Amino acid sequence: MAGNVELLSSVLAGAKAEGRAALVGYLPAGFPTVDDGVRAVTAMIEGGCDVVEVGLPHSDPVLDGPVIQTADDIALRGGVKIVDVLRTVREAHAATGAPVLCMTYWNPVDAYGVERFAADLAAAGGAGCILPDLPVEESEVWRKAAGEHGLATVFVVAPSSKDARLAKITAAGTGFVYAASLMGVTGTRESVGREAQDLVERTRATTDLPVCVGLGVSNAEQAAEVAQFADGVIVGSAFVKRLLAHEGDLEAGLAGVRELAGELAKGVRA
Repeated sequence: MAGNVELLSSVLAGAKAEGRAALVGYLPAGFPTVDDGVRAVTAMIEGGCDVVEVGLPHSDPVLDGPVIQTADDIALRGGVKIVDVLRTVREAHAATGAPVLCMTYWNPVDAYGVERFAADLAAAGGAGCILPDLPVEESEVWRKAAGEHGLATVFVVAPSSKDARLAKITAAGTGFVYAASLMGVTGTRESVGREAQDLVERTRATTDLPVCVGLGVSNAEQAAEVAQFADGVIVGSAFVKRLLAHEGDLEAGLAGVRELAGELAKGVRA
């Protein structure tokens, strides 16, 4: 069964045709619970996200800051499994028709079985996978499986990446390129600065793929700033914070997530 990489490309191209950046939201599966997480991801799309990334919670999320680590810990203590991640992808995509990717560290995919994971993600309607810790040199097995199942392989580039390295990474990727706006872990920041713009320009010189910027965007003003130079604006920790702020009151948390998505959607259109 083919995945939804074409849908992903179409949505990103559609945003570009409208003269704006796409809004990409992130939440880990199983947070606050599996059922509630499905509702939260759906609310993000209903609120204005064009694309969503569903995180596969990991016990050692080395690239994630304290906010997402907290959410991952809640999900893992709740017993979240890969089948729940796939269910979250399936139900969010089925409810909204939006492209849904899985963002995961490599180890769980390897343990589950590369071919099996690609097949199951595609069967769930997934658009692709973001693999922040998979070196491009070691990615051939995954890329082959992803290609056979119609999944995008999104690699992460960083400000420290040299131009030759950027070219190697972007040549192997599909769907879009995830540009980490700064060195460090995920989390909201006071500003998302020149470093990100420089990275987008250098990345664009190597590829025709859309370049989406993540790490640090938390409000409409920052979304508008990044949207001036990027093809997509990725927001994760700020959505997690909205749910954490209303722990124990899911309806208020969902309203907060929907509201934030709406504010950010206005930002990328500013």
